[in-house]
Amino acid sequence: MVAQNAQKSNHESPLVVERRLREVHDQLDTLVDWTCQSAQNGTPAHEIERGLFDQLLTLGKVLFETFLALVGPGDFGDSVTLDNGRLVQRSAEPHVRRLVTVFGEVLVSRWVYAQRAKARVEFAPTDQRLQLPDSEVSYLLQQWDQLLGVEQAFGKVRQVIQTVLHVSQSVDTLERTNQQMAEAAPVFRECQEPVDRAQEGDLLVVTEDNKGIPMVRPVAEQPAGAHRTKGEKANKKQMACIGCVYSVDRHARTPEALGATLFRDPDRPTQQPPQAQNKRYWAELSRPWDDGVVRGQDLVFEHLQAEIATRRQPGQWLVHLSDGQASLETDRHAYLPEDAYTLDILDLMHVLPRVWEAAHVFHAEKSAAATAFVRQHLTRILQGDIDNVLANWRRKGTCQGLVGTKKKALRALCAFLEKNKHRMRYDEYLRLGCPVATGVIEGACRHVIKDRMERAGMRWQIPGAQAMLNLRTIYTNNDWTAFQEFRIALENEWLYPNTKAFAAREWPTFQAV
Repeated sequence: MVAQNAQKSNHESPLVVERRLREVHDQLDTLVDWTCQSAQNGTPAHEIERGLFDQLLTLGKVLFETFLALVGPGDFGDSVTLDNGRLVQRSAEPHVRRLVTVFGEVLVSRWVYAQRAKARVEFAPTDQRLQLPDSEVSYLLQQWDQLLGVEQAFGKVRQVIQTVLHVSQSVDTLERTNQQMAEAAPVFRECQEPVDRAQEGDLLVVTEDNKGIPMVRPVAEQPAGAHRTKGEKANKKQMACIGCVYSVDRHARTPEALGATLFRDPDRPTQQPPQAQNKRYWAELSRPWDDGVVRGQDLVFEHLQAEIATRRQPGQWLVHLSDGQASLETDRHAYLPEDAYTLDILDLMHVLPRVWEAAHVFHAEKSAAATAFVRQHLTRILQGDIDNVLANWRRKGTCQGLVGTKKKALRALCAFLEKNKHRMRYDEYLRLGCPVATGVIEGACRHVIKDRMERAGMRWQIPGAQAMLNLRTIYTNNDWTAFQEFRIALENEWLYPNTKAFAAREWPTFQAV
């Protein structure tokens, strides 16, 4: 039986609930009987597992529909005065909305309020009571969809959800949900609490890089199969800028020890370097903004600037670690601090290949002489002797009478290192225990961008690509659960502004007895 504890808003609800509860008890009895019979019949475990799960999904749907019946249709009377003072009228009949849950599709029948018939609904008490989403997809299913979607193509997500939950969704729905969910990401990032300083390392490190994303060709452009000029790429990419701020403890080492590690010598140090702490990533594409276009790199540096201002403690060393891209150094000077406790470091992994290129100017590839050349000159660079290294290369090139391609290559190598030698004081960096390689951001270019957005056949448009970048960085930052809670609260605040009108009426409740 079902007894009503408050005023009855729908006289059929107790009967509906009573019927559904009987269904639940009947299904539970049937499930117990089936389990016992399966044991007697020797049914394989995997069949029992699938069968139990499917029947529990069915049971879950019945219980969910029972819950909706218990809540009721939200009859707040013939009219309601909204928080803004406007009077709205109850609909002539209950309105039905579709909700796709992890248990399948359910229909929610409820009264709605508007200024007149067929006008925009301004108040739906049941929706507000249940905190239903703007979308037809439930919040839990949205979360599961996108938890898979930040790792897998949406076609694969659809297949997995269909296989596991027997819930059918279109790829368009999944893509649309992805973009809708990502709209809350910028606000979430602005409202985030600072990192726990008790878990911070000695050094604060800021690093950034750019990674291309394959984009959909504009309609006006030639089709993909059209003839291309020499050197023209078939698939155009747009660069996404990704940046990171993290902290790490000092790890002092000598140039010789680092060289032994790079060459994997048998007697190389075995001590593991300290781990990066509190990594926070941002990734941005250049895109339309107000009446113009904003550079993704500017947006990333603004994020980095704000994070440093929040996290950096007085007297703490700030390490800016990047590759040789000129625009990154330019924006670094425009956005990041310039003081006595700031160090700019050129990624050593962008120096090492150039030392190898220099070796191959003078010696045959894969030769012992080339390897010895690299070891000798890399060690001298790590010892802070870059000026003498460059002078040696130039003198050696002149003595050997280099011409043509080799002369041009050596000139370009020396020019690059000469331009960046103010960021190559590696003896000082190693003594202070600073990181000298951009492994954190290089890895992020791969696992945040490439692994999801450069799969075979994938082409993106700016809104979808930026939405995916927003969600992937939140996921990578281990903020997924906090973000889901935040964006649900944010959407409900927008959807249901009439809190006073809702609280002014006592909600009808039912109790099963």
